Amino acid sequence: MHFEYPEDTRQMQATLQAFMQQHVIPRYHDFDRIAATGIFPSEVVEPLKALARAAGLWNLFLPGLRDDEPGTRLSNMQYSPLAEIMGRVPWAAEVFNCNPPDTGNMELLHLFATPAQRDRWLVPLLEGRIRSCFSMTEPDVASSDATNICTTIRREGDEYVINGRKWFTTGALHPNCKFAIVMGVTNEDPDAARHQRHSMVIVPLDTPGLRIVRNVAIMHHHAPDGHCEVVYDNVRVPVDHLLGEEGAGFALAQARLGPGRVHHCMRTIGQCELAMELMCERALTRRAFGKHLSDYANVQDWIAQSRVEIDQARLLVLQAAWKMDTYGNKAAHIDVSAIKLVAAQLQTRVVDRAIQVFGAMGITPDTPLSYLWSWGRAMRFFDGPDEVHLRAIARAELARAREHLGATAPYYAAA
Repeated sequence: MHFEYPEDTRQMQATLQAFMQQHVIPRYHDFDRIAATGIFPSEVVEPLKALARAAGLWNLFLPGLRDDEPGTRLSNMQYSPLAEIMGRVPWAAEVFNCNPPDTGNMELLHLFATPAQRDRWLVPLLEGRIRSCFSMTEPDVASSDATNICTTIRREGDEYVINGRKWFTTGALHPNCKFAIVMGVTNEDPDAARHQRHSMVIVPLDTPGLRIVRNVAIMHHHAPDGHCEVVYDNVRVPVDHLLGEEGAGFALAQARLGPGRVHHCMRTIGQCELAMELMCERALTRRAFGKHLSDYANVQDWIAQSRVEIDQARLLVLQAAWKMDTYGNKAAHIDVSAIKLVAAQLQTRVVDRAIQVFGAMGITPDTPLSYLWSWGRAMRFFDGPDEVHLRAIARAELARAREHLGATAPYYAAA
């Protein structure tokens, strides 16, 4: 068992790190300044995308890249440490065409698109010419149980007619966003199998009846590309916009979520590392009651706990990535639940400690900490709330115990 990244991965890390230092970080405040006006900073991101593609740092997340597709084919294990580096700047992933929700949508299209869908939607996404969004969560039902989703996708002749309301459709306000992948009910028979009633369809954003109602703030923070509430009012698309097969919506959703959770978790770990660095620097330079903050035992405890927890989370995520690469996404589904649970809770803990060390400055926009904390808190909901993942992990553990019931008998005291 080896814990060091292979040489090619270390070289890719060094290349990406140098690119971030030379090109991305110098534009950090330019992005924030423009985003604060409510406009997505395309003038910052687009030139960086051209540089990244020229540098070979493009579409790094997709193990299944074909030879005729732009990008560098990496396994989940190879990509994970790169996602950690990107995560330190929340918008950096788009520079390398590795940003959600496009990554998940590209994986779906890669696996299930027809040749026509591939030419119209996947190729421009892979080339970074357009962006996309994903409409699944709904405000009127408990979407932690996705079988509750009630947006309807009814077939009428050669068209599907979509009616429903979604929210947290991330990226819908991006100036290059051209389509949504929408999940809804195609089989309205209440007696049908619960996980075979839903389907996914591709909906161009300029389709009549599609209306973006608002950009939903997360902890009072508005993302410039939007976490949007979207109404679908008799939206009509041709039947050839169906992705995959009717009734296969849940199977598609699972194919989409596995790798995406690894990406999210490694970006989170990168943000926790940044928070840790900020916390340590602040502790070493700030004095209170005659001593540096770093001299106080409670601050030292926070730093030590953060280091241990970050390293534990990273190892768990890399194990999940390795299992996905070795045995497939399905075999790693419990591991993926575990990392999603651990990483989201990690971010709020580590960033909260850093905020406490910074004092009042930590809750202002003068550092990235308040944003990182709010994003970590939001992460405990998206891609499934903590409770769903806890339930999945517990069920798997109990099922394993059930198979070996009585195996612990020798460990009881003799009667």
